[in-house]
Amino acid sequence: MTAPSEPVRVLLVDDHAMLRAGFRTILDTQPDITVVGEAATGAEAVAQASALRPDVITMDVQMPDMDGIEATRRIVADPEVAAAIAIVTTFDRDDYLYQALDAGASGFLLKNAGADDLIAAVRALAAGDGMLAPEVTRRVLSRFAASAGPAAPDSRASAPGASDSGASAPRPAATALVEPLTDREAEVLALLADARSNAEIAAALYIGEATVKTHVSRILQKLGARDRVQAVVLAHRMGLA
Repeated sequence: MTAPSEPVRVLLVDDHAMLRAGFRTILDTQPDITVVGEAATGAEAVAQASALRPDVITMDVQMPDMDGIEATRRIVADPEVAAAIAIVTTFDRDDYLYQALDAGASGFLLKNAGADDLIAAVRALAAGDGMLAPEVTRRVLSRFAASAGPAAPDSRASAPGASDSGASAPRPAATALVEPLTDREAEVLALLADARSNAEIAAALYIGEATVKTHVSRILQKLGARDRVQAVVLAHRMGLA
């Protein structure tokens, strides 16, 4: 018999203890998820990520001593940590969203999301899929599709907490393709941009899910993308989707 897979290890980061407790209660009820630690500040998050090596981190934005965007950037830069990070915030603000993606986050979820959404987000990130809250996905893709120019300003120029002057928020830089996408990969990418799951892509293209996974892996490699979310963002920036 095949041994059961290990539970997804989650680190909860938020400066409100009650919210962390609520998230822990929700996630620890799932047999395939276990909360391995908590942090109340960005600095604690960086230290805990290094010590615990979680699979997924839920990251608040506004916290004492270091905000969640900078904590995300530092965690992603650590080659010893392979955690996928979901920014979880009450602030449905474009600047936080774009800075989070630029810093290396793989997902974005609002704190008013339901328990099922939180659980689904953790599972999606653990599977390497990435995710965005449905209410912000279209806005993100529209923003990147409409943007012009090869690269965005340095994300450090506009940190959370800075005044909202209406200035353009940082965006992940577009990258040159390592090699051209095949026609089939282009079809898969277009369906990824339409927020389709692997099963939905397989059904639409009359191919197996294993084949879809292979195509997605090659697309990520060719785009130099961390995950599906960044692949879609980069594809829109480059006019590929």
